Amino acid sequence: MADLNEKMEEIKLLNQFDLESISTGIKIHARLASKETVAAAARLFEKGLTDHVDGGYLTDRGIEAANHAQSLLRLLSD
Repeated sequence: MADLNEKMEEIKLLNQFDLESISTGIKIHARLASKETVAAAARLFEKGLTDHVDGGYLTDRGIEAANHAQSLLRLLSD
């Protein structure tokens, strides 16, 4: 179950990126964010989806992943 929770934290972060403006990144402040969010940001970086361990910008692969995550959220919201 821990693995599912980790994936959900990663999906939550991917949904925070503004895909209308890929030049807009996010910054995870370790002092302010939960340890789960900080860890999720690090995992996204390790997977090559972002360019910094604390958020940053989406890579090409990250844009694809965020598109899927945000599409799923829209489908579930309808």
